Amino acid sequence: MKILIVEDEAKTAEYLFKGLTEQGCAVDVADNGLDGQHLAMQHDYDVIVLDAMLPGLDGFAVLRALRTQKQTPVIMLTARDRVEDRVKGLHDGADDYLVKPFSFLELLARLQALTRRGRSQEPMQFSIANLQIDLLKRKAFRGGVRIDLTAKEFALLAVLARRQGEILSKTAIAELVWDMNFDSNTNVVEVAIKRLRDKIDVPFAATSPKLLHTIRGMGYVMEVRDEARAEAPGRSALP
Repeated sequence: MKILIVEDEAKTAEYLFKGLTEQGCAVDVADNGLDGQHLAMQHDYDVIVLDAMLPGLDGFAVLRALRTQKQTPVIMLTARDRVEDRVKGLHDGADDYLVKPFSFLELLARLQALTRRGRSQEPMQFSIANLQIDLLKRKAFRGGVRIDLTAKEFALLAVLARRQGEILSKTAIAELVWDMNFDSNTNVVEVAIKRLRDKIDVPFAATSPKLLHTIRGMGYVMEVRDEARAEAPGRSALP
């Protein structure tokens, strides 16, 4: 899940960033309305957490501007529990509303509900050969055996599964999973791919086909291959 937090209270923003990244989410943070609006317009997020009272441009103005171009799900945060504020936010296009102080678990549940609603046409379960992935329950099995994954490993697997058969570059993976610009001097993507491969492919090599392939000079792809396809020029897999 890729999330934008627009919140000017540093402690609240840090609390949300830490909690959501621990859940495997890719998170951007803006501490004012202008920066939040810019990020919301320039990038595609699964959901936006938007504070109502912001410096520069308040959350209601950001929301109205966003709704002229995008329908990204938005949950608004406010310190004021006034009916007028809730009505205004919903009228301007908010999908949900949460009053501070709030429970992180409640916020997380609401974010998940909004993304499910926004992805109502997208499958939440994937099967690739004998690998089963449940995005809602955040579980993966191969041949009926549960695979123990960290939050980031599951996020990486989800990205590859959603785009199975599509070659994803290191840059694309870094942005989708870690929400960062890829630095050629770092090996974070290679390390993560190796760890994921060691869990979903290596233990099952004797009985199941390899699913996670390295495409030299291009990136990575998740798919079932036959031998002829694996030998095709430009798509040779590295061990």
